[in-house]
Amino acid sequence: MKKFESVAANENNPKWENMIKREEKLYNDSNDLRTCFERDFTRILHSNAYKRLKHKTQVFFSPENDHICTRIEHVNYVESVSYTIANHLGLNTELTRAISIGHDIGHAPFGHKGEKVLSELSREYVGIPFWHEKNGLYMADNIELLKDREGYKRNLNLCYATRDGIISHCGEIDENSIKPRDEAIDLEKYNYPNEYAPYTWEGCIVKIADKISYIGRDIEDAIDIGFIDKDLKDLHEITGIELSNSSIMNTLILDVCENSTVEKGLVFSDKALKLMNNIKEYNYKNIYSSDRMKPADEYFSVVINQIFEILKNTYNGENTIEELERVRKYYPKFITRFENWISDYWNIGQRQGLENKILYDANNEKDYYKAIITFISGMTDNFAIDVYNEIIRF
Repeated sequence: MKKFESVAANENNPKWENMIKREEKLYNDSNDLRTCFERDFTRILHSNAYKRLKHKTQVFFSPENDHICTRIEHVNYVESVSYTIANHLGLNTELTRAISIGHDIGHAPFGHKGEKVLSELSREYVGIPFWHEKNGLYMADNIELLKDREGYKRNLNLCYATRDGIISHCGEIDENSIKPRDEAIDLEKYNYPNEYAPYTWEGCIVKIADKISYIGRDIEDAIDIGFIDKDLKDLHEITGIELSNSSIMNTLILDVCENSTVEKGLVFSDKALKLMNNIKEYNYKNIYSSDRMKPADEYFSVVINQIFEILKNTYNGENTIEELERVRKYYPKFITRFENWISDYWNIGQRQGLENKILYDANNEKDYYKAIITFISGMTDNFAIDVYNEIIRF
């Protein structure tokens, strides 16, 4: 029984026109077979931010074991889990796919430690915190560019429901019963993670799928690399189930499908919610906050801060280009990459082949710092380290 079919994201939903609204009209082919959300999925799939997820840390940095989860695998897990739940409940699986594939495109290099370092820099130099959900929307709305049929680079221009799902996906939540909000708010007015519920039931599902997708996999990965013991007797006694990723995911997926209704919202049973919270607490104590993480975290902080410092010191208003050229002889690959990147977004130079938004005023120092933070946030782990090595090399 598809219990949520009556509230799915489709033409019968009173929110539909808001859900599919784009900032600009998107070119159409008369023979295009895709729906609006399928087009969003494809546009994100072809974006550079999505491609880079395969080289970004999920939990464990640069593992020698090829089977340890990276950020892109986590995204694929979320897509799979959200599809299963949405399909069973009768919701729009095309929308959950689009949100899922885009939900983490705003993540910094080096996982949540990288996010924390960038947030510290952003608070100090821009006056606002950095958080990956908001940065994901910023990437989707402003940074990622695709060529149109005439060869001009344009912004992704996603539907409102997809954009909303990206910024509203925060999985670091413990509340039970999630329901969508009624208002199609201005998404630029988000001030902090989880400030608002998603606008659609599909967005709510991705929010839940995000947590289901990582808590079991993180334990498996920790065991596989010898980070924690295979013997999980204490946790097994608390949870009462076999602690494999598949069993944890299956238990939680079945439970939320069984217990959720339109009236109650997306809910877990008390037993399943306790299971989830117990595993999450165990993970924080034994994995995320482990002393073994500290040396790598300190290294990540040095890498990001040094990259930021080099670029920050090149600011000189409209003469910043000259400063970048002066520094480029020391760090040719790094500075060339930054110059090529920022040239698409600031008001200096000719804009040949570009039809995207201008984001940064060269005469505004905070704009330049915002650009640097955005540039760093898009880096893969490997590229950030390559840049750092170029900086310290003589």
